Formats: sequence, C-alpha cells, structure tokens
Amino acid sequence: MKTLTLASIYELQGLKNEALEIYKELLKINPNNKDAKVAIKRLSGIRKKYLHVNEDMKNFFVSMNSEVEFLEFERWLIKWN
Repeated sequence: MKTLTLASIYELQGLKNEALEIYKELLKINPNNKDAKVAIKRLSGIRKKYLHVNEDMKNFFVSMNSEVEFLEFERWLIKWN
C-alpha cells in the first residue's frame, strides 16, 4: 500500500525517485493532497538543482577521510569556481 508514510521513509533513505513516484500516485488519487504537492515540489526542485553535479567529486567528497583528500577537494573547488 502506497502512503505518505512510505514515501517519506523512501525519501529519508535517499530513494528520492521512488518517493517521488509514490507522491505523484497519491496526488492522482487525491488532487487536493497538500502534503503530496509540497513533497513533489521539494523533490523536483532537488532534482533540478543538482542536475549538473559532478558525481565523481560528490562521491570523493562523501568518502574523504584525510587532510590530503580535503586539500585536494578544496583545490578542485577553487578551480571550479
């Protein structure tokens, strides 16, 4: 059964696309569902905002665990900006 709770759990687990699909289905069932509308706007905005993210550098950033890696990432940011 697809519910706001299930969609929220998916969202919290990082399963944004799955959550978005549930919110859309819920909105089809009840076009006045304010929670689903807000969630769709929020998730759609996230997807648009990060459309051009450098996945390699994002993964590197998430897994950094040394000063050397931090400095390498900092240099990349300076060049990128």
